[in-house]
Amino acid sequence: MSAAVTPPGAARRRAARDTRAAAAAFRVQLLLIRRSVGDLRVLFTVPLYALIFLSIAAVSGDHSLTAYAVLAPGLISLWSMMLFAAGDLIGQDRSAGRLEAVVATPVPLFTVVAARLSAVAAVSLLSLAESWAVARWVFDAHVTVVHPLAFCASLLVTAFAMTGTATAMACAFVLSRSARIFQNSLSYPVYLLGGVLTPVSTLPQWLRPASRLVFLTWSGGLLRDSLAERAVPDPAGRLLAVLALGLVGFGAAAWLMRNVLARVRAAGTMGLA
Repeated sequence: MSAAVTPPGAARRRAARDTRAAAAAFRVQLLLIRRSVGDLRVLFTVPLYALIFLSIAAVSGDHSLTAYAVLAPGLISLWSMMLFAAGDLIGQDRSAGRLEAVVATPVPLFTVVAARLSAVAAVSLLSLAESWAVARWVFDAHVTVVHPLAFCASLLVTAFAMTGTATAMACAFVLSRSARIFQNSLSYPVYLLGGVLTPVSTLPQWLRPASRLVFLTWSGGLLRDSLAERAVPDPAGRLLAVLALGLVGFGAAAWLMRNVLARVRAAGTMGLA
C-alpha cells in the first residue's frame, strides 16, 4: 500500500488558514473584553496596589524600592489577569456550549486559545501605565525608563512567556470542572517565587533555585534594571531565559492539548461543566 502523498502547498495553505483563524480569535477576544467589565476587574485594583507599595517605598526613604513599587502592581495584574483568563476562557466556552464547536473546526484548539490569551496579555499591559500614573500624579515620583530598548524587549518577552504559561494552564483546565481552585492557589506563590513583591535574595536558600524556573524572576529583574542608571547586566541571556520558559509553556500546552482532548473525547466529557 502506498503512503498518502501530501498535496503541494498544503502545508502553506494550512499555515495561512491557522494564521487567519488566530487573528480572528485575537479580535474576538478583544471584543469580548471590551463588552465585559468583569474581565477588566483586575485593572481596577492596580491603583490600589500602587498606592500601597509606593507609600511603603516613600515612608522607608529607600529610593531603590521605587522600581519594585511601580512594577509590582503591573506584574501582579499581568499574572492575575492571565491566570483568570486561562480558567474562565475554557469554562465560559464550555458553559455556553461553544467548546465542542471550536474543537470540531479544522483549526487546532491550541491555536485559538493561544491567540485569545495573547489578546488578554496585550490588554493587561495597561496595568503598567496605571501604576506609572499613580507614581507620577499622586506621589510626584518621576520614574524614568533609562534603557528603553531593554524595557520594551522585556515587555514583549514577558507577554510571550505569559501567554505560553497561560495557554498550558488553559489546556490543563479542560480536565477540571472548576478551575477556580487552581486559579486561587497559583497567585501568591508565583509572586513570591518570581520576586515580584520582594527580592528573590530574601527567600530561603533552598528555595531560590526554584525561582529561576519562574519567568517573572527574569522578566521582573530585567524591567527593574532597565529603570536603573547602570548598564543592564546580561540583557541577551536573560531575555533568552524568558523566551525559553515561554517556549516551554507553549510546548507543554501543545502536548497537554493533544492528550487532554483525546481523553475527554474518549470519556465524552467535553461539554460537561
